[in-house]
Amino acid sequence: MTSTSPLSSPLLSSPLSRRGLLGAVGAAGAAGLLGAGSAAAATASGGRGSAALVIHNARVFTGTAGGGAPVEAVAVGRDGKILATGSGSALRRHIGRDTEVVDAHGNTVMSGIHDGHVHPLGAGDRSLRPSLEGAETTLPELRELLAGFLADTGGAGAEPDAWLVVEDWNPVGLLPTGSVPHHSMLDALATRRPVALVGGDGHNLWVNRRALEIAGITAATPDPVGGRIVKGPDGQPSGVLKDDAQDLVKRHIPEPSRAELVAACAKVLELAAASGVTTMMDALVGRHELELYQALSAAGKLPQRIVPAIRLDAEQTKDPAGALAYARGLRKEFEGVGSLRFGMVKVFLDGVIEYPAQTAALLKPYLDGNGKPTGNRGELYTSAADYGRLTAAFNKAGWQLHAHGLGDRAVRTALDGYAYARRVTGQRDARNAVAHLQIVDPADLRRFAQLGVAACMQLQWAAEDTWTMEALLPYIGPERHRWMYPARSLERAGARLTGGSDWPVDALQVWNQLRTAIDRQGAYGTGELHRELEGLSRTSVLRMHTSGTAWQLRQEGLTGTVEPGKAADLVVLDRDVTRCPVADISGTGVRMTLVGGRVVQDADSAAGRAAAGRAARAGSGPRPATYTAVHGGRHHACGH
Repeated sequence: MTSTSPLSSPLLSSPLSRRGLLGAVGAAGAAGLLGAGSAAAATASGGRGSAALVIHNARVFTGTAGGGAPVEAVAVGRDGKILATGSGSALRRHIGRDTEVVDAHGNTVMSGIHDGHVHPLGAGDRSLRPSLEGAETTLPELRELLAGFLADTGGAGAEPDAWLVVEDWNPVGLLPTGSVPHHSMLDALATRRPVALVGGDGHNLWVNRRALEIAGITAATPDPVGGRIVKGPDGQPSGVLKDDAQDLVKRHIPEPSRAELVAACAKVLELAAASGVTTMMDALVGRHELELYQALSAAGKLPQRIVPAIRLDAEQTKDPAGALAYARGLRKEFEGVGSLRFGMVKVFLDGVIEYPAQTAALLKPYLDGNGKPTGNRGELYTSAADYGRLTAAFNKAGWQLHAHGLGDRAVRTALDGYAYARRVTGQRDARNAVAHLQIVDPADLRRFAQLGVAACMQLQWAAEDTWTMEALLPYIGPERHRWMYPARSLERAGARLTGGSDWPVDALQVWNQLRTAIDRQGAYGTGELHRELEGLSRTSVLRMHTSGTAWQLRQEGLTGTVEPGKAADLVVLDRDVTRCPVADISGTGVRMTLVGGRVVQDADSAAGRAAAGRAARAGSGPRPATYTAVHGGRHHACGH
């Protein structure tokens, strides 16, 4: 298959020669495959009226409301749209001499996955550096790993100035539990190179003294807006930087070349296609990311539909007119890039909730681990008033807001801002969103439906593990803990549920993500996280990650369901996810992915087998050092 953009060429890229899952058939073969009938009937629409592709012997999850006869076949027109759905015998009239025919072998065919909160270019960038993969280690073990990374990244030839940047450091993973990172621990390494460990949570950076010196960080350096330089009792910097303080060091780290980034990003986009993802909302975009998308598109290596969410920092949220001008300027410059659709901006309202970061904004203070309230309610980066004025300005101009809101105070701040914008603009279908929703106060559940706000959830985190139990329960107490990722409560309150992976904040494990939303344990959890209260039905989860997210992204008229007239953004799976045991959903393989009618993943091709292998490894490998690394790293790509 070719590598041209699926949106610039909606037809199948080339005939596929394989027999088995897919193959071109003659008239008699078509009649035999799709039911009894004459060869003439099979070729009656041969030529201009025939389908480019017909998938049959399937259990089609259409995602549409209502009952009706089961759908077992889908015909894709030569314009890249779904031509017809129905029984195999009914659709045989769409078979022509050059029609490709797919036998789904009784497995699911459905809309492609719509990832409503993801950082694919961050995944590509991160793949260029060594990773600790969220492991828990003692200090000697950590030093041994870092010594290996030093050797692997140039050894003596890289001394003294080549940076060692290591991804997925687990900020709570230094053993024994409670050990506090300090630059002196990294200074003991046999190197003069600057060393930076990027926190898997994305909100922490740990560096050695050399890196502090290069960045000019001293005891006198003030905390930047939205960040903190952690200092010891002596007032000296400890080497740990939180949130936006990380930029003080990161600005000195050399970037990989454009060619390296484009190649790495192309590879991870292939991985996403092999996982069944056909649309992505990139939840952290600036000029750098848009230039990468431009390069990927020019190289024909952009297989998905992309909705870029332009990030606004804390200062920009105080200047709605300036922020709007900034977003419009980027849209004007890059709107000609194929596969991109603009209209979304992203704002961080808070940080993360787990110990030791505890920067998520809470209505009531964190506990000290022994049940006593502390003076810490987390950090709120933007006030409700500022967020409301910002939302009003963007909504009036036809843009949507997407808020990072983990704690219940951040969630309420977002909803208060959206309520203000609704009053000021009078708009009733702005489709603003709040992402993550780790803790939601029950008083705010109904406000999502009342305000038409999308609840964008990453439910692969909704399992019992170290992050939801040991690193959280003692610090918020059981009453708030019960409202962790309240998916079913939001659904019952009428909220529109949408789904996202937050990859590479977490591994791209699309089908385990869907399974965890149902059983609240997934493949690696140690127990069920409030399943009886918050577990979703299978149908709800499938719709959440297809038509639900399509609605969030304002493309429900184009994709998200399998029905005539919609774009043929489809996946053919290796099992029937509508009926198989829930636990088996985690291991789902994607046999074929189509975007706009063009095959962008074919598991039986050489390239497709390689991508499918990467997807299988990503989807089946438990996180290192047990499931404590489930967030290894949570919010890495979120920019803090």
